Amino acid sequence: MADGVQTGTITTDIPSRMDRLPWSRWHWLIVAGLGAVWILDGLEVTIVGSMSAALEPEGTGLGLSTSDVGLAGALYVAGACIGALFFGQLTDRFGRKKLFMITLAVYTIATVLTAFSMNPMWYFACRFLTGAGIGGEYAAINSAIDELIPAKYRGRVDIAINGSFWVGAGAGAVLTIPLLDPTKVNPEFGWRFAFALGAILAFGVLFVRKYVPESPRWLYIHGREEEGEQIVEDIERKVVEDTGQELPTVSDTITIRQRKTIGLPLIAKTVFTLYPKRTILCLSLFIGQAFLYNAFFFTYGPALETFYGVTQVGWYILAFAVSNFLGALLLSQLFDTVGRVKMIAATYIISGLLLLAAAFYLDSFTAVTLTIMGMVIFFFASAGASAAYLTASEVFPMETRALCIAFFYAIGTAAGGIAGPLYFSKLIENAEVSKDITEIVPGYVVGGLLMLAGGIVAIFLGVHAEQKTLEDIARPLTAEDTPSSGGGQDKELAPA
Repeated sequence: MADGVQTGTITTDIPSRMDRLPWSRWHWLIVAGLGAVWILDGLEVTIVGSMSAALEPEGTGLGLSTSDVGLAGALYVAGACIGALFFGQLTDRFGRKKLFMITLAVYTIATVLTAFSMNPMWYFACRFLTGAGIGGEYAAINSAIDELIPAKYRGRVDIAINGSFWVGAGAGAVLTIPLLDPTKVNPEFGWRFAFALGAILAFGVLFVRKYVPESPRWLYIHGREEEGEQIVEDIERKVVEDTGQELPTVSDTITIRQRKTIGLPLIAKTVFTLYPKRTILCLSLFIGQAFLYNAFFFTYGPALETFYGVTQVGWYILAFAVSNFLGALLLSQLFDTVGRVKMIAATYIISGLLLLAAAFYLDSFTAVTLTIMGMVIFFFASAGASAAYLTASEVFPMETRALCIAFFYAIGTAAGGIAGPLYFSKLIENAEVSKDITEIVPGYVVGGLLMLAGGIVAIFLGVHAEQKTLEDIARPLTAEDTPSSGGGQDKELAPA
């Protein structure tokens, strides 16, 4: 390594001290401060999807064409992919807290500017920057959550928080109903108010995040062990005050060669050379869930309007959103008790099979029965999709965590948000021309088969990470000692 990069060697018990903590009010603060990003994303995506018609008129909107609306969506996705990779690298280099404050600020500013859009080009630029902020949030927030939440609760908390995307989606679906009603709100301002809602929520989240500390794990690896020690002592004091419990002593330690920076070549080698099985696993999970969601959700609204005569889609989306959130919330605990591999495989395979079944009976559904079928499918799929983010955030070494999350998020988002819509929009276009809803069956089949493939890959390559400390799941690159549980490269952690 270059001079000045390596700063020393220390032995620390910070990981075991963080993982032995009982659940407390302090942990709820972490959930509130870090988890709200998914609500913001759900709110953003739903609002934009619901207001495309309001943006098209010249007088009250921006004079966007249908292709312009699609371009804006693609720019948001491209921004999310690029933002995830750009900010993910910075998160590993400069710290979790600095980046989760910066990325939320980027999102907030871009959303406020969107509300003041004067022309299509301004709107397109704001959509790209908004996506960049959200993409960067995913990398910074998932890293911080996993490193601050005790091992016993990490799976359920991560999955429930990722599932809260659908709280925002449901809220967006309901809020756009009055905001886009010209009899209640001036059409010139309704869509602008909708964007402002996201910014108002983001300002509140910024306030809460002031009290969320930097990850002690990141600090001790980057030569700032005194700061990390002080943060852990403060957390322990607050937890004892909250719970009234005395904390058990710990004896597990890890020895680390501290470094200020860790180069991209080492990170790339880690992902593709040391952990090829985990790389295949994460790619399978992210691509599968991305296509599943787009196969159903991208065609859902147009199908309701075109084939079932539904004029107010918002209520149907709300029911769909409720099912998604409940699935992530109610099934999340099982990922810590039944286990990661069993639950990931089960949720992927069940939702994949159900979507395939829906494909073969699609022409027999009504608006209500299609919605009910979608609610059942995504009750399971929501937990599985959230588990993809959990997997990417916990099965790679500490030094690469944020960039690994960003990499797999970008791949999944690109596949689901670019390739998926291009394919599915063609299917729905054919269906509208032929007046035959079965034209979208191939999309359901593709989504279902990719989810089945993800579940099968999880059976053979999944990692039994439940209730294990992060350092045991993946040995830090800077560690000098080998964890007692044998964590490390793929060959050392074959599925049980």
